[in-house]
Amino acid sequence: MTSSNYPSRLHGLDEWRAYRRAPLVGRYSVASARAGLWAWISLRRAARALARDGVRATVVAPPPLPSGARRGVEAVLRRTSPTCLERSLVLQSWLAHHDVPCEIIIGVAKDGPDVKAHAWLDIESGDHVARNYRELHRLEPR
Repeated sequence: MTSSNYPSRLHGLDEWRAYRRAPLVGRYSVASARAGLWAWISLRRAARALARDGVRATVVAPPPLPSGARRGVEAVLRRTSPTCLERSLVLQSWLAHHDVPCEIIIGVAKDGPDVKAHAWLDIESGDHVARNYRELHRLEPR
């Protein structure tokens, strides 16, 4: 993937690569546990904020943790059942705090008789699920 076709308009491929190359902290480290706790609390707050504020909902920034603590965030997102929009809000906040700002894309299914909506981050645009949706709206990081 070259930077000319990289899906994010807010950061380049170098920022994403640097984030992904950061060494992971230990699975049972304090940093990973703090990141997981932040993600769990943020998911609950995102659900309430979305019910109250709709797409204007925000998630509080994570505590100062290394990007390698993403292991805790990813574990919470795998083990809970967030909606795609809740998940995207939490990841957007985490990534923006680690110098990888992303937009949330909201779209509807391209095919089928039913109206189906989905939300994902711009960096996930190549994902097999996201490719089945047509973009309607973008939410910039807040």
